[in-house]
Amino acid sequence: MARHHSRRPPGPVGENVAVAPTAERRNQGLVERLEGPIADEAGRPARPYRAVDTLAAMERRGSITAGMRQAGEDFRARFATAQLDPLRAPDWSRLRVGGSSSNFRTADEPGLRIEGARDAVWRAILAVGGIASPAGSCLWHVVGWERSLKEWALEQGWSGRRVSQEAASGILIAALGALEAYFGITARLRS
Repeated sequence: MARHHSRRPPGPVGENVAVAPTAERRNQGLVERLEGPIADEAGRPARPYRAVDTLAAMERRGSITAGMRQAGEDFRARFATAQLDPLRAPDWSRLRVGGSSSNFRTADEPGLRIEGARDAVWRAILAVGGIASPAGSCLWHVVGWERSLKEWALEQGWSGRRVSQEAASGILIAALGALEAYFGITARLRS
């Protein structure tokens, strides 16, 4: 008869034990601990791990400036507010009320806020050359959908054509530079 041994996790067990990312997670990209503690869901201090995204990695390497990264972060925030990510279930609790004039809505309601964010995303995409341009496609997929630059270069590319990783990096850098100018971030950072 085979004996079953229960496996205990190595090391101490308790509330204050840090759980490191798994090997599978580390294979997906760079993961690091936060510099300082933040409050967890119970209000206790914690130092969780976080994934280092493409923009942060490029800024650390010196490929992009702080203003370019800020422009990318602003675009990503608008993209998330616009709910344009590809794999998303609809939020049935926030359905839009019919378009009749008898339904008064304020600007803070989700429908108008989302529409405003979608308009802002579309204007930013147009400012870098449109969705069919290399810069627009790269912003949409890499910054908006948060795909890796390598994935975009190999799978999506531009108009279905594959591009090298070096060219993809240059396209993203140019797109972020145009986005920075469009958002006026350099002037904001100086003041």
